[in-house]
Amino acid sequence: MSQVGNDLYSGKTSFPFVDRRRLWFLIAAILVIGSALVPLFRPIQLSIEFTGGSQFTVTGLSSPDQDVATTAVQTVVPEAATKVTTIGGSAVRLQTDQMTSDQTQQVTNALAEAYSVPTSEVTASFIGPSWGNDVTRQSLWGLAIFLALTFLILALYFRTWKMSAAAVIGVVDVLIITVGVYALCGFAISPAAVIGFLTVLSYSLYDTTVVFDKIRENTHEDGEVSERTFGESVNLAVNQTLIRSINTTVVAILPTGAILFIGAFALGAQTLTDISLSIFVGTIVAAYSTLFVAAPLYSYFRESEPKIKARDARVRAAREIARDNA
Repeated sequence: MSQVGNDLYSGKTSFPFVDRRRLWFLIAAILVIGSALVPLFRPIQLSIEFTGGSQFTVTGLSSPDQDVATTAVQTVVPEAATKVTTIGGSAVRLQTDQMTSDQTQQVTNALAEAYSVPTSEVTASFIGPSWGNDVTRQSLWGLAIFLALTFLILALYFRTWKMSAAAVIGVVDVLIITVGVYALCGFAISPAAVIGFLTVLSYSLYDTTVVFDKIRENTHEDGEVSERTFGESVNLAVNQTLIRSINTTVVAILPTGAILFIGAFALGAQTLTDISLSIFVGTIVAAYSTLFVAAPLYSYFRESEPKIKARDARVRAAREIARDNA
């Protein structure tokens, strides 16, 4: 990897991030459209915190069979939609539609009887739809404010709105694909998942900023006497930061992957599943988006500028003269 990194940094080895950007853009478009179409055949599930409803938790179980909970609820409210989750190895959490006080008490008794535990081992809670609406509204406001501040801060830092626009488009690309994969896996979006999504957007922004900083350094140092076109300078910068992006991504997904596959699936911790899945998928998508979407898109935005077009033309003309003389 050390030799590969040296070759990428010096330009001896180069992956065509910019040259083949039409292919990357096509793949990105397919992923985004596919992710946007996921809800058509697999509707996005929202957790009880967003929709409102009743929640029951049964503890002290030697055998937390989920079917027992579903059957117990349907004996009281046959039409109730239920979602059962095993918590650890000794508890079950059951989420249902909103129930009346009488139904809640009847379900509590039915669960206690079905699992052969005292009613003190069954706790019931209720989340109203107005609270869920508040959570949804605040989440959307948080996302909108994040994107607006991202665009403004990057525009001020890099002194060009085109780099800021490319970064924001890359971040939106990450969000859509991550949510699409999340929905495709059949997981309900919960407040923990939203926290994971915002964490992923922050990571994507960090990764993009590092790559863009190298792009700015290369294109600024090149000046008017550069022997590379603008697109080649951008591509070199992406290759120079490629190993760093791979290393950072691997380091990030190892702990979240451990939490997802060991803590969540093996131990049954639902909250860990919500947040670790969104971060695990989003981190991988963020690395891809920075390299294959944001950086090539920035090059595309700038190459049409008259000053850069003139410089690129001079570089190509000089190469033609050198080739003819050779």
